[in-house]
Amino acid sequence: MKNIPTIGFLALASALALSACDKAGDAPDAATAAAQTAKWPENLVLVGDGFPNPGDACRKIGESAETVNYLDDSATLAGCLTEDDAKKLGGKIVGAVDGVTLVSVPASAAGTPGDGDGTGDAKVAGTNYNATAQIKCAGYKGAAAGMCDAGVVRNADAGSYIDVTLPDKTTRTIFFNKDGSFLSFSTAEADGTAAMKATASRDGDTTIATLGKERYEIPDVFVRGD
Repeated sequence: MKNIPTIGFLALASALALSACDKAGDAPDAATAAAQTAKWPENLVLVGDGFPNPGDACRKIGESAETVNYLDDSATLAGCLTEDDAKKLGGKIVGAVDGVTLVSVPASAAGTPGDGDGTGDAKVAGTNYNATAQIKCAGYKGAAAGMCDAGVVRNADAGSYIDVTLPDKTTRTIFFNKDGSFLSFSTAEADGTAAMKATASRDGDTTIATLGKERYEIPDVFVRGD
């Protein structure tokens, strides 16, 4: 029986072991890089699980010290982990925070129904709303002034109504007449809102609606659309 050269066998085994170690070492690095790329910074307030639709790559961004200067009454602030995804939203890129590209997306994108082109209102994908945006809000259960998510349903026969998502995720509905003027709030005896005084005033092209100590600022373009 032939003898296998010991030195050659050991050298081959050592080379194979080193190769395996190198490959094993590469995997964690690649995984770590991927995780870092997909990580959202903690100093951004993320709303929902995708924008404009659930599961999409971008996210709606709420108010924080980093974003307060980018918020707009008639637009939604979104953030994307890549600039390519940001460009697909069709809004205006307004800045970046820790690698996240920020985009201001109008409530109604130009060239689509409901943006003043006279062709009527489309629906925001996955919702019953003709448009969504963030509006200025304050006072709900003592909440400080900030921005609340809102969706509007426009109806030429009965007027429009806006659902405002409050800090605890409940909804406050505000009703408008066909001409866009304030009508009323949704109220109930059970939560005490029926006893609250509802009022409205105007500031330029914005309706300021109040319910007790609650205050909501709604731009005309959001209520009326076309």
